[in-house]
Order: sequence, then C-alpha cells, then structure tokens
Amino acid sequence: MGTSRLRLSIVVPTFNESQNIKELLRRIEVTLGATGWEIIFVDDDSPDGTAAVVRDIAQTDFRVRCLQRVGRRGLSSACIEGMLAASASTVAVMDADLQHDEAILPKMLTEIEGGADVVIGTRYSGGGSTGDWNESRKTMSQLATTASRMILKQPVSDPMSGFFMLQRKVLESTVHHLSGLGFKILLDILATAKQPLRVTEVPYRFRDRIAGESKLDEMVVWEYAMLLADKTIGRYIPVRFLAFSIIGGIGIFVHMAVLSIVLHGLNVGFTTAQSVATGTAMTFNFALNNVLTYRDSRLRGLAWFKGLVSFMLACSLGALANVGIASYLFENRTQWIVAALAGILVGAVWNYAVSQIYTWGKK
Repeated sequence: MGTSRLRLSIVVPTFNESQNIKELLRRIEVTLGATGWEIIFVDDDSPDGTAAVVRDIAQTDFRVRCLQRVGRRGLSSACIEGMLAASASTVAVMDADLQHDEAILPKMLTEIEGGADVVIGTRYSGGGSTGDWNESRKTMSQLATTASRMILKQPVSDPMSGFFMLQRKVLESTVHHLSGLGFKILLDILATAKQPLRVTEVPYRFRDRIAGESKLDEMVVWEYAMLLADKTIGRYIPVRFLAFSIIGGIGIFVHMAVLSIVLHGLNVGFTTAQSVATGTAMTFNFALNNVLTYRDSRLRGLAWFKGLVSFMLACSLGALANVGIASYLFENRTQWIVAALAGILVGAVWNYAVSQIYTWGKK
C-alpha cells in the first residue's frame, strides 16, 4: 500500500464463501482503486476452506487479512471482532455473497468524511430495492423493520441493513454495551448509542446470491427476538437467563406429558415414571438450550453428550437447592406459594449459572 493513507477498513463476515472471495476483492478494487483500503474477512471456521483462500491471497496482498474464529458462531459477534481489528478511522461492514452493491462505497465514504456518524446502504428509500425477493421475504423484512421501532431512538428506513459504514468513534462508544446477538449488528449499534447519531442513507439494489450459502437459517426469528428483548429488558434481566427460563418452563410441560404417558399409558410405577420424565425433560431442556440459548457456542458430536451429562448434574443439584430453600421457607411459616416460587427461582439461577460456565464454557 506504500505511503497511501488508509481511509477505509472493510469488515466481511464469512461462512462457506470461498467461491466469492476473489470476485469480491476484484469488485472492491475496481470501485475503490488499488490503495487506501483494507479488508478483514472474519470467518467462522468454514468447512469449505474460506479462511485458507483468504490467507493464500493475503500472502501477496497486504490489504487483505483473515480472522478465523473457532468454536463460536454469529454474524453480529463476527462483525464486532472484525471492526475492533480494523485499522482505519472509518469502518464498513458488508457481506461476501456479492448481494451488497460495492459501487456505493465511495458515496458512503464521502458522507462519512462530510460529517455523518453512520451511513446505511438502504433498500427502502431513495430508489433502493430488495431486488427479486418474493412476497413472503418482503413481508418478513417489513415486519422486522416495524418491530425495530421498539428500540430505535431515531428514524431510519433500513435499520435491518447488513451494509453500512461508521466512524470508529461510534464503535468505541457502543461496543461495551452491544449484545452481539443474532445477525443485525447495525440495529444493535443504533439502539445502543446513548447520543443521537448523524445518520445518512445511500440507496442500492439488493442483488441475488451468485455462489456460496446464506449465513441465515430458520433460527433468525428467535435471534431477532432475543436482540429486541436484550435492548428492552436486558438491563434488568440477562437475555440468556430469560431464554433459559422460557425453555425451562416448556420443559415442565414436557415432564408432565411424559410422566402421564409412562404412568398411565404404560402402567409403570410412579418412581420409574418420574425418573423417565425427569431424564426426558432434562435432555429436552439441554437440547433446546444448546440450539437457542447458546447457539453461538453450540455443542456437537461427543461434546454434546459430555455437555448433557454436566447439564444433568447441574440441574440435579439445582433441584436439591430448589427443594431445600422451599422447605426451609415453608417450615418458617412462609406462604407455600411464596416458598415454592423462591425455590424455583434459586434452582433456576443455579442451573443457569453452573451450566453456563461448565456446560457451555461461558464465563
């Protein structure tokens, strides 16, 4: 890059995007020229070798860097790590799938250098377009955009955009309070900022994917709901604990259903039926928490079974704490409902705290 001033760092989260890397780099160079920018690919350990492709290019192109993450997933968290690793005072985030129009990067950069804090590549105003989306996808996006108004402090047409640019100072003022949940890091930043931001928008047409696979899946609705919950009540209740508790509540119904089937349908003794129901409910709770609550550090293979054992041990001790606290309060003339709820709360907090550290390894 010689002595050219670094004007822009581009952060690109990737998962199975090996076929798109070279073409994305070619397009960015055509748009921005040969110097003045760097690009950081944040790869979530793609099985298609995306990280290896980036490193091979980076050996001879010092504008290119690779940040490979092992054992964790998530678009928002990948973007945060990439932005923190960026060197320029202006940082852009875009996808590797070639659906974002790199041709508007110079216009976005001009807006930043003209005083904007954040510039959003928008699909919903000024001639922007979602391209060839079907009606179902358009409706879902519109609903999500409407729901985002719950937590936004200022109106923007496309708070769900994954294509944006910001001044580093915006990141530095929000990063310690970002949830890092889900896939909408822009919405997280806008909702977290304590001071009003100078936001401008540049329209573009969303293009079709050429190669690779989408980083979004059937869990995006859950992740989006968790982001909204974190930004509304997260200061009072950790959103993971909320999710953990919701799943625990569902587990009670699973327990009772299995108990009824085994006890009355199979005519098995109560102790045996209760044991089967307890084991089933614990396995259900663990599996659902692994997919939803701890999606970013999901256990697979042998680790799944080891996690199940540690989860059951934690919950067994939690059950003892539940009964012990409830019994103590009841014997000391506390109303039975209050005693029971206190026991449930203590057990839930115990299960959450212990399994978070020892099952999913989150300190």
